[in-house]
Amino acid sequence: MPALNTRVRSFTFFNPYYTQPPENIQLPSTLMATAEDTILNYFSVLREAAYFSEGEGGGCGTVGMAAIPYPAAYQFLNKEYQKRVSYEKFFHSFRGIGHITLIKLNKVKTSHYFVELETIEGSAKDVTFFAYYYGFITVIKEKESYKIHDMTFHGEDFLCAPYHGWDHEAEAVVDVKYGEWCKLVKKRYPTYKNNYVKHIYFHGTDGHDYLFVFFELTNGTDVEIAQFKRRATGRWIPIKIDPEKCLKQR
Repeated sequence: MPALNTRVRSFTFFNPYYTQPPENIQLPSTLMATAEDTILNYFSVLREAAYFSEGEGGGCGTVGMAAIPYPAAYQFLNKEYQKRVSYEKFFHSFRGIGHITLIKLNKVKTSHYFVELETIEGSAKDVTFFAYYYGFITVIKEKESYKIHDMTFHGEDFLCAPYHGWDHEAEAVVDVKYGEWCKLVKKRYPTYKNNYVKHIYFHGTDGHDYLFVFFELTNGTDVEIAQFKRRATGRWIPIKIDPEKCLKQR
């Protein structure tokens, strides 16, 4: 996947900020004009940030822009998020990472976005390695800017996904969780896939049509994103079926 976080291309961007403590930095509101601008610019600022602690190696000497981007990146978080996560905690969350590439960005619902990251990380083995993460970011409007209100990330495993279980594949998830467990699937139609987005349609045992949306990760795992049920009018409405409850009721 091509890099999406390419908006900060020069060290000169950081000239007004790199000698300032985080609390004194004021970023231009144009960087956060829309929710997508906020996410793209946040990861563009972080792209060449690097933080290696003792015992970790990566690159030849100083990597990229070292720790200079972190105070500026912290300003993309809204006030409530900054109250929950101090700058020190924010900074240390990047330990071991020497490069970040945003490779997927997709709006899930209002103010809620899916992202996938490719990172280059150091180690004590005198090698660097690629690691992938996916997660969800909530962006809300604060005065005239859109700021990040929350972020959650999960690491991707490249041994578990190809060697184990049905629950990594969208079609099997629908067949097992919503078919066998919930007894809801009467007929599943061929999967429609557009890039990394999978749409799985099925006709339910209750006479209704359903649509389940999954995003395919780099490691091949399909992550369930949304569920929809079609009304008699033809309109798809979001729903939430918990297959674990179906399993408990069997």
